[in-house]
Amino acid sequence: MTPPRALPRRLYGSSVGKKAVMAVTGAILVLYLVAHMAGNLKIFLGRDAFDHYAHWLRTIGEPALPHRVFLTVTEVVLTAAVILHMWSAVSLARRARKARPVRYAARPAAHEHRYATHVMRYGGVVILLFVIWHLLDLTFGAVNPKGGGAEPYDKVVADFAPSHWYVTVFYVVAVVMVGLHLRHGLWSAFQTLGWGRQGRYRGLRLLADTVAALLVIGFVSVPVFVTIGVVS
Repeated sequence: MTPPRALPRRLYGSSVGKKAVMAVTGAILVLYLVAHMAGNLKIFLGRDAFDHYAHWLRTIGEPALPHRVFLTVTEVVLTAAVILHMWSAVSLARRARKARPVRYAARPAAHEHRYATHVMRYGGVVILLFVIWHLLDLTFGAVNPKGGGAEPYDKVVADFAPSHWYVTVFYVVAVVMVGLHLRHGLWSAFQTLGWGRQGRYRGLRLLADTVAALLVIGFVSVPVFVTIGVVS
């Protein structure tokens, strides 16, 4: 009989367990992206609305919870989700290579497999670097032109000012990578759940493309409109 303590480890050690972890952590990250994008778009409502939203994030639960506790817990959960998501992906990729030492013979399958591999592998590296920079820049203000003591609205405007166009380019490239990563992740989730059958193929593809495109447009709109002077 398997000891109770060994069950979680045994479950996660299986491919099904790793895919389940990827699905759950992926869902957490997608929900966070949607909420984060909605918050970012408040910048188009003006300085007061955006700064009020940023302040509200740090005071959720007060006075029952101390200042910034809810946000800190959220950051810890997101960090754990990212680590588990990446580790599960790497483990599944290694297991797949061992199970299939011979490369695909069919060219279309090989092309699609290489595309997915590049998107998830190199896109993941770009996303990781982007997250680190984003935290140092807008969260802690360590690399932001206005510093850590500035208001959130001023940090964003200073970050993507026309003279800092290269920051905007990096942001756009990273967000596009996030979109491609999300698009492939959603489609893989549909297939894992058994939804990607012939009759639903086009509809689910369109859904994955639409969700990814909307998130990319939503995130990219802020730096682009700051850079061209619409938001200042």
